[in-house]
Amino acid sequence: MAQTIKSMTPREIVAELDKYIIGQDEAKKSVAIALRNRYRRSQLSEKMREEITPKNILMMGPTGVGKTEIARRLAKIMDAPFVKVEATKFTEVGYVGRDVDSMVRDLVEASVRLTKQKMISEKYDLADQIAEEKIVQAIIPGQTKQRETARNPFDFILNSGGYTSQKQEYEEKQAELSRRAESDDIAMAREQVRRDLRAGKLDDQLIEIEVDDVPKTNQLDMQQEGMSIAIGNIFGDMMPKKKKRKKATVREAKKILREQEAQNLIDMDQVIDEALENAEQNGIIFIDEIDKIASGNSMRSGAEVSREGVQRDILPIVEGSVVNTKYGPVKTDHMLFIGAGAFHVSKPSDLIPELQGRFPINVQLKSLDKEDFKAILTTTENAITKQQKALLETENVHVEFTDDAIDEIASMAFLMNEETENIGARRLYTILETLLEDLSFSLPDPSITDVVIDRKEVQEKFREKIKEVDVDKYIL
Repeated sequence: MAQTIKSMTPREIVAELDKYIIGQDEAKKSVAIALRNRYRRSQLSEKMREEITPKNILMMGPTGVGKTEIARRLAKIMDAPFVKVEATKFTEVGYVGRDVDSMVRDLVEASVRLTKQKMISEKYDLADQIAEEKIVQAIIPGQTKQRETARNPFDFILNSGGYTSQKQEYEEKQAELSRRAESDDIAMAREQVRRDLRAGKLDDQLIEIEVDDVPKTNQLDMQQEGMSIAIGNIFGDMMPKKKKRKKATVREAKKILREQEAQNLIDMDQVIDEALENAEQNGIIFIDEIDKIASGNSMRSGAEVSREGVQRDILPIVEGSVVNTKYGPVKTDHMLFIGAGAFHVSKPSDLIPELQGRFPINVQLKSLDKEDFKAILTTTENAITKQQKALLETENVHVEFTDDAIDEIASMAFLMNEETENIGARRLYTILETLLEDLSFSLPDPSITDVVIDRKEVQEKFREKIKEVDVDKYIL
């Protein structure tokens, strides 16, 4: 994206989210303000900046209305480290399950990947030049060291007196001329290869290149996530890197050498420093299914005793604490936490008061109606109908959905969500898959090139597939 988060106003952020998510204006507004506040905070003095912490957001709404999508798109807009975790995966300390600190470790890993890729991409131009030179050398190898010719046993004695025989002088001069001629020939050949390489004429030629031999390391978990020890790396820095010969086409060799050389050009210490800073200042942790750990609900199970414990374990992370990771300690004070849940059984007030207080912005996401479904099917970037068309076009089949077919699909999705479980926009996927099932199965077929799907086709398809009494069995 050309724009950076610094130059994007809340209105522009909402406009970007509108391309992918229909409705939910209140939620978009809240996250846009939270995002802009990141920039506003960065403009303040160091002293004031430390005092301002992000206003965490709690999203409430049924499944399939866009809670996760808003958070995911938000992270892409911001180019920020983002991690999505399920609250139900965590358990209180002492029970079997994941430790809550692992969400911060996952975020740091995401930040390292993001920062490393960003730095590698900055080095691609230089890496391309190095890779090209290595491929040229692999195709036209340089001069090999010539063996010393057998010398007269008296040469040593004669040479010690500064004397060189005329024969020896002549041989050395001829060898030098030969080397220069060979060197010029190699240079000319390499120049020709370089031109052919840039023109793509050699892409399918098989060559042998030298690549770094990266051994697979055995990791011991030591019963603590993120604190693993790579046995192969304990003495790794003391020893020179191993190399191995690999055969590949020129096309493959370009990619392999480009990545390898770019990787060698970056400074990993700098990557880690920037990644930790990025995670601390811009990281977003999306905690899904947060309603399932609310202990005041009616769901009773063996895990009930652990639910409130999970909330109490999450609390210090959200409040701000230091978590040890394999890259170093990380502070969570300025990370943005977005909680999300359906809250159809429990209520936000069922969460412990301390945790409620850490999510000051509460946003209610609305259920989708028929008009929303129509917009999702047609107007969003990479809408579901566009995805299906693109898939079938790979089989040389052009599919067209008429307006009345879109209307019928939207009506069916809305009614099914009303009458059975409300699974939001996910209902559209199941309807479209059922609708195109027979067509997808029969392809490739040279006799099928253009397919038009109208209202009658949709009604016929579902009349054959289902009976009214168990309509949900097929559409869910």
